[in-house]
Amino acid sequence: MDGYNADEAVVSAKAYAPGHITGFFEIHDEGSDPRRKGSTGCGLVLDSGVITEVRVGPLVEKTEIYLNGRRVEGKTTRTVLEAITDLPVRVESRSEIPVGCGFGASGAGALGAGYTLNQALSLNLTTDALTEHAHVAEVLNRSGLGDVAAQSSGGLVIRLKPGSPEFGKIDRIPVPEARVFCIALGEISTGSVLGDPVATRAINTAGKIAMSRLLEKPTLENFMLQAKRFALDTGLLSERAEEVIEAVDTVGGLASQAMLGDTVFAIPSPGEEFRLYEVMQEFGEVLEYGISTCIPKLMYA
Repeated sequence: MDGYNADEAVVSAKAYAPGHITGFFEIHDEGSDPRRKGSTGCGLVLDSGVITEVRVGPLVEKTEIYLNGRRVEGKTTRTVLEAITDLPVRVESRSEIPVGCGFGASGAGALGAGYTLNQALSLNLTTDALTEHAHVAEVLNRSGLGDVAAQSSGGLVIRLKPGSPEFGKIDRIPVPEARVFCIALGEISTGSVLGDPVATRAINTAGKIAMSRLLEKPTLENFMLQAKRFALDTGLLSERAEEVIEAVDTVGGLASQAMLGDTVFAIPSPGEEFRLYEVMQEFGEVLEYGISTCIPKLMYA
């Protein structure tokens, strides 16, 4: 651990990682190597995410993970910590995005933990190595399959091959600065869906079709259309989410359900941002983000 002295005062570091909404995906769970597992599909990276700070040193006696001021188990983040160091670590994360609702919060937290620990302990790991740790942690804990790959790239990301940077392959769809309006209606357990063989068969069939159709016309609008069709074809679309999507249709917007979460995300037609906001507001609190090319980054502690 170059540059780190366990006898010194507490060392801290802070990092940011963006959120990510998957529109459609196909599960790749073959083999035993978690680096090769994951998902293909497409999703958009947001301009809001998770800010993570770590502290290490003699005053930190045991590993504790806090999210928005509350101590949590944080399995995915803990897996990253254990893969990088055997030292006790205090992790404090603040999420700007809903947790457990399809915004990629667990992946953002895992990436942030890796980036901050690498900085605090002067480990000199590369971004690919840190991305691999976060990806493997997501796969092992069944908290996500493709968020980390997208979050490490930014933009509207097509995941063409699954896995960590060594094995995966991505491309991007060039998009203008578009606003994304969201309503988080509730949580969906990623693990429960991924563990359901009936659901996974439906997901893989619909995901393969959606990818083929997207690649024929790789645009933001077609992505939204394929995401909506995927949500319908898989049976994952909740009744409440369907109501919101139908309302968005009335003002010319494009909407679908985040995967995996009971969250509707919508793109307004040009000049119709206010009308879209008004329509969605009838169903709950509207969260507004932008599609971002931002990737994980260190911050001043």
